[in-house]
Amino acid sequence: MSHRGVPGGRPPGPTQRSPRSSRRASRGRLLSAAACPAVLACLLAACGSQPTTTSGTKSAGDTVASPAALRSSDPATASPAPSPKPTAAAKPLAGITVGIDPGHNGLNGTDPGFINHIIWNGRENETCDTTGTQTAGGYTEARYNFNVARYLRAALRADGAHVVMTRPNNDGVGPCVDRRAQILNHSGARVAIDIHADGGPAWGRGFTVLEPVADGPNDQVIGTSEQFGADVRSALLAHTSMPESDYYGSHGIQFRNDLAGLNLTTVPKVLIESGNMVNATDAALLTSPRFQRQFAAALLAAILQFLHK
Repeated sequence: MSHRGVPGGRPPGPTQRSPRSSRRASRGRLLSAAACPAVLACLLAACGSQPTTTSGTKSAGDTVASPAALRSSDPATASPAPSPKPTAAAKPLAGITVGIDPGHNGLNGTDPGFINHIIWNGRENETCDTTGTQTAGGYTEARYNFNVARYLRAALRADGAHVVMTRPNNDGVGPCVDRRAQILNHSGARVAIDIHADGGPAWGRGFTVLEPVADGPNDQVIGTSEQFGADVRSALLAHTSMPESDYYGSHGIQFRNDLAGLNLTTVPKVLIESGNMVNATDAALLTSPRFQRQFAAALLAAILQFLHK
C-alpha cells in the first residue's frame, strides 16, 4: 500500500492509498517463549510447503502449507503404545476465531470502475479499494499479502483457531475496504490483522504497524489494538530480519485515522505494512517464500502473545 505525503513516495492516484496522521511511539513487549508452540518453531525454520497463488508468476515450490506439514513429531518421545491424540481443548487457540484481511486482490486493476467507486470509511469518503503496489520486478503486493495470509491461516488452524479471511483467493476483485471490515466485525474474531506491504521511497526500508484512532465505531478497541500493535512490533523484531521503518512512522508505529479497515473495526486490529516493495533489499525479502513463512510465524507469535496475556 503506497502513501501520500511520504518523502520520495509515489504520487497519489485512484489506485494508491496514503497517510495523513500524526506519529506516536509505542512500547514494545517481550514475547513469552511459552506462547509460541511447535508450529512457530517450524515456520521460523522454514519447514512445510509454500502457498500457491492462482495469478501472477509463481515462485518455485509456491504451494499451500497444510497444518500437518507445519508440525513435526519428536522421535525421541515415541512410544510403542499409541498415545491418546490431543483433544481440541489442548490446542492454544481452540475455540478462538481470528480474522485476516489480505489487502487488495490480484485482479483489482482489471476493474477500475469497481475499485474506484466511493465508500464511507467512518470519517470521510475513500475509494472502494486500490491495486496496491509492486516490486520493480512486478511481484505484486496483493500476491505477497495473500501468500502470508495463507501461511498464517494454516498455522492458526494447526493451533486450533477458526480463521476468517476477507477473500478466498488472489484472482478476484475486491471486496471493498468497508466490506472487509464488516466481514471481520461479524466473524466473532477476538483479534484481526490486515496484511499489506508498502510502496514508499526507494531509499526507505522497514515495516510499520498502523494503529487506529478513536472515531466512534472503533472506540472500544483502541486500547486493545495498541496492545496488539506492540505485540506485532516486538514479534517482527524478534522473528524476522525486517527492521522498523526508517521513513514512515516512529519506532515502527503509525496512527491512522483515514483507513476504513481501522476506522470501522469493532475487533482489536492493526494493519501491518510488512516492508517497502520499492526498496531492493526489502523486495528481495518480501518475495522470498522463506521470509513469507517467517513473517507469518511472527504474526502467529504476536497473536498468541496478545490472546494469552
